[in-house]
Amino acid sequence: MKFTNVFFINGTAYAGKSTMVAALARSHDGIACGENYHDALIAGLDRAAFPNLTYTRDLTDWGAFVRRTPDEYEAWIEGCVRECTVLELQILTELAKQDKKVFVDTNIPTEVLAEISDPDHVLIMLADPAVSVSRFFDRPDREKQFLYQLLLREPHPEQAMENFRQCLSRINSAENYQKFLHAGFQVLFRDETRSVAETLRLAERCFHLPETAP
Repeated sequence: MKFTNVFFINGTAYAGKSTMVAALARSHDGIACGENYHDALIAGLDRAAFPNLTYTRDLTDWGAFVRRTPDEYEAWIEGCVRECTVLELQILTELAKQDKKVFVDTNIPTEVLAEISDPDHVLIMLADPAVSVSRFFDRPDREKQFLYQLLLREPHPEQAMENFRQCLSRINSAENYQKFLHAGFQVLFRDETRSVAETLRLAERCFHLPETAP
């Protein structure tokens, strides 16, 4: 199935994906599927079928989450991506039936996006991998601040923080950055000097949408 009215944004952390999805939906009277929009389905998931997405749902010792090794963290993230892809495709199949454009901050891998979408309906947004790690806790959202407080409560907070940074570095690696960069889709790089409005117009050009007036 090809999604003709769905516009996908994938890429690295801290690149502005959710901000751009929200801006595009506002400007084009569309539907915004922001970061982790598949969470709406997690409560009803079967643990055997979705072991990675239900891991945090059923977790009783949150300290175990931040104590995982980089190998364990990377394997979990990769499992979440596979399971998220199943849920996202279910959600988008229904949303695509509406007579509206759908803008998605997606976890769907680029090789799958190449099969289900036209190239001009996919945009990759990239931030420097080092920035994705160093500024991870800069955002005020509840989940990141919850993790930050967990790390501070560990018996050895500095060691715990360094281990978690290694986990983040693994999934925000230069190798993963290069995979996104050379996936065959248009790319927007994070630029601290560029406004949201300017980035919006660049995204609209990539998607061949009418540009929003300044």
